[in-house]
Amino acid sequence: MKMKIFSLPTFLISLHLLIFLITFPRVYSSSRTIYVPELFLQCLDTQPADPGSPNSNAAVIPTDSSFSTNLMSAVRNLRFASASTRKPEAIVAAVTETHIRATISCCKLLNLELKVRSGGHDYEGFSYTSPVPFVILDMYNFHKVDINLEDETVWIQSGASLGELYYNIAKTSKVHAFPAGVCPKVGAGGHFSGGGFGNLMRKYGLSVDNIIDAQIMDADGKVYRDRRSMGEDVFWAIRGGGGGSYGVILAWKLKLVRVPENVTVFKLERTVQEGAIDLVYKWQHVAPVIDKDLFIRLEIKPVYRNTSECKTRTINVSFIGMFLGEPKRLLNIMNQSFPELDLKEPDCMVKKWIDSVVFWAEYPENQPLEILLKRISVNEYYWKRTSDFVQTPISKQGIARIFQTMIYHSPLPRRVWMQWNPWGGRMAEIASDETPFVHRAGNVFMIEHFMNWYAPGEKLEEEFMAISRSFKKAMAPFVSKNPREAFLNYRDVDIGITTPGYNATVEGAKVYGEKYFKGNYLRLVQVKAGFDPTNFFRSQQGIPVPA
Repeated sequence: MKMKIFSLPTFLISLHLLIFLITFPRVYSSSRTIYVPELFLQCLDTQPADPGSPNSNAAVIPTDSSFSTNLMSAVRNLRFASASTRKPEAIVAAVTETHIRATISCCKLLNLELKVRSGGHDYEGFSYTSPVPFVILDMYNFHKVDINLEDETVWIQSGASLGELYYNIAKTSKVHAFPAGVCPKVGAGGHFSGGGFGNLMRKYGLSVDNIIDAQIMDADGKVYRDRRSMGEDVFWAIRGGGGGSYGVILAWKLKLVRVPENVTVFKLERTVQEGAIDLVYKWQHVAPVIDKDLFIRLEIKPVYRNTSECKTRTINVSFIGMFLGEPKRLLNIMNQSFPELDLKEPDCMVKKWIDSVVFWAEYPENQPLEILLKRISVNEYYWKRTSDFVQTPISKQGIARIFQTMIYHSPLPRRVWMQWNPWGGRMAEIASDETPFVHRAGNVFMIEHFMNWYAPGEKLEEEFMAISRSFKKAMAPFVSKNPREAFLNYRDVDIGITTPGYNATVEGAKVYGEKYFKGNYLRLVQVKAGFDPTNFFRSQQGIPVPA
């Protein structure tokens, strides 16, 4: 849509707004929330607008009946849905780039923090919470997926979900895919800007390793339509360094990858009594070096066995596999490299690639593919997630100790559990500074730690959070050190944050910056200084600018 040229000179628009700000009732402390939302709407209407699409029409404020529905539609973690959580002054569900530009301008003029939300799966709620007054820019309506099979590329807007991406690929081709996460409801904007990993990573690397172009709007509302115009340094930074620290990502250009028409998946479960400790020990030595076409995730959970003889607690390990090929070749590979798992032909499920997406998402069998287009969840709960990287295989004694610690931290109804995801393959072939995602060669696997609970309450939250932190502390001897590395897509405030107001120093932000990015952190700071020198795009774990 072509933007209408505004007839009034820009300086007169600014003068009009300045007069409005001066004459508007002054806003202090507790009265602030009464006036700022209306002030923000007034500001939007002073900005250039597209014909027939006033900027304020895209916004809702707390007094609107639809405000709560809009806010909660992408709140995945109910820890951040409590009455005490600060609410935004407004939510702008942008339909055009002009809406985005106006939102940026008014946040600057009113000194409001801008939070960009594409899916809402960020683990600490950074896209929809803040300790200071803020506005949510919801990219939900920016969800176009444009596939070009001639050059095997896709332009995807940042508000599209992974499910929408996978669905559109499958509707176009049976032999193409894209390496990204297994949760279809995740928004592409945040997933890709943090790195993006999934079950194709050992064959094709991360999402960012297959992104070839992007579009971004900066703090002045200027749009850069390709990597050439934004500069290779900015294009490098937003692919794994957190795009929200630099601007509003509008769209990504992806390079599709080839997959067989049929793939094979499996899920085998073993308890400690069935040799799980020995199998997990062997998995560490096999999964990162086995054929690149094979990805085997471990899901490790405490379970409670109630037999006629006794009630016991044990650990159950699920071996969940994704193989880019037919069962015959998979069984040959497993019999040679991992015969102890005893994978049999009846365990193997042959599926189209898109059906394997449904399998990994744990959706019911035989669901129509349209289930991948579902964005809104109705069964969200309370949770804490963290991450770790393992660089030396853990001994059998260490595995047994971890299992015992998990059981200790999981009295009913509490339960800590983990996923272990193997590295190796393509991940070990890409240099650690090719993108900001630094966790490459030298890592055996990545751990995601889970703690879920299903009832509200401050005391209950304190109890579960304490258990989660205690277990994470107990894992310290087995994971990376100096720094203890962490994955940006799995945000964790416990590793460090900046103070409210975000006047972070480069040195102070190292507390989290070096854990997420190691040696790439200072390069991200340099890019930030050139592209967003006023630090408009900021957060509690954002990239700072030099003083």
